[in-house]
Amino acid sequence: MFMGEYYHTLDEKMRLTIPSKLRDLLHGEFIITRGLEKCLYIYTQEEWNKLVAKLETLPFTKRDARIFIRSFFSAASKVSLDKSGRIALAKNHLTYANIEKNCVIIGANNRLEVWSEELWNDFLTTNGDKLEEIAETLFESEY
Repeated sequence: MFMGEYYHTLDEKMRLTIPSKLRDLLHGEFIITRGLEKCLYIYTQEEWNKLVAKLETLPFTKRDARIFIRSFFSAASKVSLDKSGRIALAKNHLTYANIEKNCVIIGANNRLEVWSEELWNDFLTTNGDKLEEIAETLFESEY
């Protein structure tokens, strides 16, 4: 499980250092792609395979399914850590997520998310006060 919040600065070659606490969980090669809400998603190969299996059940005759699959897979690429625990972020990923220098890596259970620091702070400001309401809606029948 991925968890935590880590603030980092990209180096001059647009490489992102993955926190040491998270490196062992990534197991060699892993997948990075566009996420939702202008962030990047990083999946282990195992989690990526689970997600692909779910996406394969979507009917290709549905326009929304085609749009999502095209967007998600066209931006996906396999990456691995260099000897210093860094990954190079592609220009299309940086542009999509509005990442210029400062970013935040967050653990989100089965994936990592990479946010521009500005967009992450905006997300927290916008959604922080809604957390109680969201929790009530999501878990109303369970507790």
